[in-house]
Amino acid sequence: MLWLKSFHLIAVVAWFAGLFYLPRLFVYHAMAEDATLGACFKTMERKLFWAIMTPAALLSLITGAWMLALHWQAYMQQLWIMAKLLLVALLLLYHVYCGSLLNQFAADKNARSHVWYRWFNEAPTILLVAIILLAVIKPW
Repeated sequence: MLWLKSFHLIAVVAWFAGLFYLPRLFVYHAMAEDATLGACFKTMERKLFWAIMTPAALLSLITGAWMLALHWQAYMQQLWIMAKLLLVALLLLYHVYCGSLLNQFAADKNARSHVWYRWFNEAPTILLVAIILLAVIKPW
């Protein structure tokens, strides 16, 4: 179980690294006025999303589901895990939406300002804090 939890945490850290960095790249990309720089951001964003974030998200979900399955009866009696799973679902939606934004940038159809992306970049931090507090404190 400790190996499984370790791999889960490693995957979650890698996933969050991408969730923090990709929107920051979007900020810089939205500010870029040079086509060459824009092409560079497209490459960085695509590689981050597909080579790091998505595999890390999948590994996080697989190892998390595995841990749930090992102790299904105990977890399903606790409200904190339900709240945590809801927040993880929101995080997954955020990830998918980042992919949609990535596609908009790739097609040169971004319609949002760098300021919007600066605010958008805060969502995973809020989710991370809430998920960690639920997992550690287990308030209910």
